[in-house]
Amino acid sequence: MENCSTAATPMSSSSKLDKDDGGQSVNITAYRGLIGSLLYLNVSRPDIQFSIGVCARFQANPKLSHFTTVKRILKYLKEIQNGAKLIERVTSGTCQFLGVRLISWFGKKQTSVATCTAKAEYLVVL
Repeated sequence: MENCSTAATPMSSSSKLDKDDGGQSVNITAYRGLIGSLLYLNVSRPDIQFSIGVCARFQANPKLSHFTTVKRILKYLKEIQNGAKLIERVTSGTCQFLGVRLISWFGKKQTSVATCTAKAEYLVVL
């Protein structure tokens, strides 16, 4: 998948995944391995949670249409990986209350420059 095209979204809005009894079967082990890797990313990537959940429903008997959708998620992750570097800010702080009234607050932003986290996550998937 290193030389594949990229996708702007993790799932096509026009695709309707169903049981697809008449579809071509695919390697169950490979499909489950991809779903497992994507489920690992599920925690840190809320943008792909729905797509992974839909694809995970078909682990018992995956068809080519399901596998194609999983590959689109990987193409989406590749698109994210190819994005610009992100500047992440870690925010910490405290609030002081007297009863129900806020009397003081403090916040601190720490800047850390890092490449997109999808790069490391994408490598885990492969």
